Amino acid sequence: MPIAARFETAFADLGDDFSDVVAPASFPMARLRYRNDRWAARVGLDGVADPDWTEHFGRFRPFPDYGAAPRAIRYHGHQFRHYNPDLGDGRGFLFAQLRDLEDQRLLDLATKGSGQTPYSRAGDGRLTLKGGVREVLATAMLEARGVYTSKSFSLIETGEALMRNDEPSPTRASVLVRLSHSHIRYGVFQRHAFHNRPDSLRLLIDHCGEHYFPELMETDEATRAASLLAIACRCAAQLVASWMATGFVHGVLNTDNMNITGESFDYGPYRFLQAADPSFTAAYFDESGLYAFGRQPEAVFWNLKQLAGALSLVCDKEALVAALALYPHAYRVALIHRMFAMLAIAPGNLDADGAFLERLFTWMAETGAGWEQFFHDWFCAPARTGLDSPQRALYAGPEWAVIESGLRSRTPVDEQRLRHPYWSRGRPASLLIGEIEALWRDIAEADDWEGFHAKLAEIEAAREAYAFQPQSADNVGSLAGAPQERSVGAAVGPATPASPAGRAGSP
Repeated sequence: MPIAARFETAFADLGDDFSDVVAPASFPMARLRYRNDRWAARVGLDGVADPDWTEHFGRFRPFPDYGAAPRAIRYHGHQFRHYNPDLGDGRGFLFAQLRDLEDQRLLDLATKGSGQTPYSRAGDGRLTLKGGVREVLATAMLEARGVYTSKSFSLIETGEALMRNDEPSPTRASVLVRLSHSHIRYGVFQRHAFHNRPDSLRLLIDHCGEHYFPELMETDEATRAASLLAIACRCAAQLVASWMATGFVHGVLNTDNMNITGESFDYGPYRFLQAADPSFTAAYFDESGLYAFGRQPEAVFWNLKQLAGALSLVCDKEALVAALALYPHAYRVALIHRMFAMLAIAPGNLDADGAFLERLFTWMAETGAGWEQFFHDWFCAPARTGLDSPQRALYAGPEWAVIESGLRSRTPVDEQRLRHPYWSRGRPASLLIGEIEALWRDIAEADDWEGFHAKLAEIEAAREAYAFQPQSADNVGSLAGAPQERSVGAAVGPATPASPAGRAGSP
């Protein structure tokens, strides 16, 4: 079957100031372990047979008529709030760009674990098979819950034995290909500010307008950077709100892990909450709890201030401060909408809804109610009859009575979804750390992939049952309707610790 994909070279066309041509590693084996057929169909690659798929995404044979070589993207970033000018794609590259055939968005096919690049430092440029399995599961679960996330497109085992300190070694290796709506991180802007390159910053801003936010190009050139920051604030607010509603802890919210389009990606030590706990952390090395569940909104806001610091090289500070001030209110609105979407009930009055959710979260924290279980039990509550839940005993007492009344008194959203057999289950699809470890143990010890595929099938049933609308070109980052905030909530942070003006010289 011929390939229907529409390839482009938009990022490569920016030139060598933004990326480096690299070559993929040569692996001793290429065994296909996962391919995302649903998204392959959306980008016109569903007709690629498995042997050719493995050649393209395990050996990185170029696609016919696609002229751009693999490119490692250059960027800097704050890692746990310490500026690092020695970053960049260290174990991956942009393999190709192509169009979403449904909504015409430009999408990236980028790798993780494909070998060393000029930015690998002391790393081997590889990805453990366990890391690849974890990312496939994370993206599937987040997409099922309506989170705007990268899609794990392909996972291929590569036959290498890797030594790692954080898991029994030697361990198996893999190469992952993710499908994403751009890989332009906040750190890309930080790098060009660090090197005092206003020309590169303006080129990058216009690139984002031309390929991701077309209405940005209708704004005045003098304020275009501030307009881009306003879009980034709105996108980031929606993203972190969706994490919070889903009970997801990213774990490593450094500025190089934040995407200008507000898309969640790069899943390392992530976790899903078992129960409501603001102090819960995902990464064992996050000793201060900087990126704990309850601190994620503030962490993302801090990152936005660093983006603003980089953009201050080409934009008036006051305009950037005004753009940043959009975030607090945008986050508040997005969180209410996302929490109510998870419950399939319509929001109403902003203040009343916010107070209700505060009360709900307090009850969940005090009772230890399972996060995923609660949303499963009370999805579309006004239309639900009967309750088969392992935590049914928690739904009692005067405080619960007030919460249940609040749930049932609201308007249901698309109660037809309750007909899906998923909602008749007593337990929801979940992805707690113990479940991941158990299915990985089967793979590691017996090469038994049954648990992995069963978990993906369970998550797919949840995706169909929730029936969230996927993110599209029509609802990503629009300048229109950005919430307004009366008070200015933050100052513009510097692009680097050494340069308050964001104009530090080369390292």
